[in-house]
Amino acid sequence: MALLTASAISDASAVTRTWANPVDVDYRYNFEQMNQEISYRTGADPAVVRYGDAYYLFMTLADGYWHSTDLLHWDFVKPDHWPFDSEVAPATLVADGKLFLMQSATEPRPLMVSTDPAHGRWQFWTRLLPAVPGAVSSAGAWAQKPDELPPGPWDPGLFQDDDGKVYLYWGSSNVYPLYGAQLDMKFGAASEGEGKRLAFATLPQALLRLDPADHGWERFGQDHANDTVKPFLEGAWMNRHANRYYLQYAAPGTEYNAYGTGVMVGDAPLGPFQYAPYNPIGDKPGGFVTGVGHGSTFEDAHGNVWNTGTSWVGANWTFERRIGLYPAGFHSDGQMWVDTRFGDFPHRMPDHALKEGEDTFTGWMLLSYRKKAVASSSLPGHPASVVTDENPRTFWVAARNAPGQTLTVDLGGERTVRAVQVNYADYQSGRYGDAPDIVTQFKLEGSSDGTHWALLAELTHETRDRPNAYIELDQAARIRYVRYVHQHAGAHTLAISDLRVFGNAEGPMPAAPTLTWAKRGTDTRDAEIAWTPVPGAVGYNVRWGLSADRLHSTYQRFADEPTTLVLHSLNKGVNYVVAVEAFDERGVSVLSAVQPLPAN
Repeated sequence: MALLTASAISDASAVTRTWANPVDVDYRYNFEQMNQEISYRTGADPAVVRYGDAYYLFMTLADGYWHSTDLLHWDFVKPDHWPFDSEVAPATLVADGKLFLMQSATEPRPLMVSTDPAHGRWQFWTRLLPAVPGAVSSAGAWAQKPDELPPGPWDPGLFQDDDGKVYLYWGSSNVYPLYGAQLDMKFGAASEGEGKRLAFATLPQALLRLDPADHGWERFGQDHANDTVKPFLEGAWMNRHANRYYLQYAAPGTEYNAYGTGVMVGDAPLGPFQYAPYNPIGDKPGGFVTGVGHGSTFEDAHGNVWNTGTSWVGANWTFERRIGLYPAGFHSDGQMWVDTRFGDFPHRMPDHALKEGEDTFTGWMLLSYRKKAVASSSLPGHPASVVTDENPRTFWVAARNAPGQTLTVDLGGERTVRAVQVNYADYQSGRYGDAPDIVTQFKLEGSSDGTHWALLAELTHETRDRPNAYIELDQAARIRYVRYVHQHAGAHTLAISDLRVFGNAEGPMPAAPTLTWAKRGTDTRDAEIAWTPVPGAVGYNVRWGLSADRLHSTYQRFADEPTTLVLHSLNKGVNYVVAVEAFDERGVSVLSAVQPLPAN
C-alpha cells in the first residue's frame, strides 16, 4: 500500500484538530423504553458552558456529563450527587464563581451547584426551588385552561446579566408560550447551605409565541410541510451581545429533519423582543446529520462563538437523537448566525480568534457516498451496501457480534484519505443503561489493491463507547479500500449505519451549477429552486439568506436526488437571495449566480 510521504502531507499534518458531527462522545443507553425492549443510545438538548479553563457538556438523561479542555476530546464525569430521576433538558449557569445546574421540572426540584465539576463534586444549592408563581400544579395540569400558566419550569434556561441579576426562561409546548422571570439566587446566603430559599423576583411573563402562518420554518413535520399539527416551541437559551439580548428557541419539533433554532432580539433580559427576519439562525434539513434545534450558544477561550444542537436519528424510537457543534457568531449590525454548511463533514477546531468570514471547513470531501461495500457476514435485510447511503436509519448488521467481522468500502480508485467516521446503529442491542463492557473497539485498515493491508488506526484497546467514532488519521493515506475490523461492541449485535470516509480525489474543482429557477410560491413561505446537474457531482448545497454575503441557510442535496427543491422555511414579507454550489470528491465549485427571492 502506498502512503503519502511526509513532505507531501506537511501542510495537512499541521491540521490535527478536527471533528465531524455528530459529536464523538459516549452517548448513553436510554432506559425509558426498557420494558418494551427498545434499546438505543441517545443524546439531546446539549448545554455547553465554559467554567474555569474547561468546557462542560450536559444533555438529557445522561446521568452525568462530559468534560473537555479543547472541545474535541470529551471525558464522561460521573457525579457524586445527582437527581434520582436524572436531568432532562438541563439549564446551566456560571455565576458567583460557581457552576449551577437545573433540571426540567413540573414542580419544585433541587438546584445543583459545583466548584469542582471536573471531579464530579456537586452539592444542593437548594433542596427545593420555589414554585413558579401562578402556575398550575402538575397534579392539576389535566384541567388547565389555555390562559393559565402550565406546570414548570420545563426546558429551563438560566442567564446572568452584567449587573448580576439572574433570569430564568422556560417552556415546552405546542399550546403555551415561552416564559421568563427574574430569579433571586440568594448568592449572599451560602452559609445557609442547602436549606436556603430562593425566590422569584418578578412574576412570570409570556415572552414569545410561534407564528407559523408567517414563519414557514415554524411549521411542523418533515421539511416544514405539515400544516395540520401545531408546532412545538421549546429550548430557551439567552445570550447578551453588544448590549442586546438574544432569546433563542427551538421549533417546530425534534422528531424531524426540520428542527431548528430561532432568535428574538430585545434591549432588556425580559424584552420586549422582536422577531429576527433572518430566522431560523440554525437550520440543517439535509445530509447525514439533520436537525440542529434545542441547544446552547457559548464562547470558547479565544472568543469564538459556537452553537450546539440536537439532531434526529429515530431508527428505534422517535426521540433517538445525537448532538452537533457548529460555528456561530454575530455580524457588526447584530445579525446572529449559525454555520451548518458541510456541517457533518470534518471541520478544523481553531486555536485562535477567527476572523470575519474565516471558515472552519477543512475541505475534506465525502469519498464514500454510494460506494460499493462488502462484509464478512450480514443478517437478511441489513446488507453492507447501506453503509454508504448517508442515512442513519439504515444499517448493516453482522451475523454475529464477534471479533474479526469486517466491513470494507471500495472508493472506486485511489484517493487521499484523511479521516474516517464509524457510525454504529442500535439493532436489538439489549442494553438499557451503562455497564463496564459497553466500550467500542476496532481497527481501521487501508489498501490500494484489496490484498495488501496496512493499519490506519488502532482502537482495539479503547476504554469508552464511541457510537459515532471520528478518527483523523495521523498521516494521510493514498488508498482505494478502507476496512473496518471488529473487536468489541457492548450491544448484543454489531450494527453500523454508515462508514464515512473523508479526503480528496485529484483533479479540478467541479463546475458551478446554473440556477435555472428561483421563485416564491403563491404561499410566500415557500419557494421553488431548480438548477442544472453538474457531471460527476456528489451533491449540491442550496444556500439562501438576506444578501449575497449572508447565505447562512443551507440545504444539502445529493446528486441522485432531483435538482429541484421546494423550500418551506421562508418568512413572509422578507426578501431573500439564493444560490447553489456543487461538490464532489475533489472539492467545491464556485457559487452559481445569485438570484433574488422577493417577498412579493
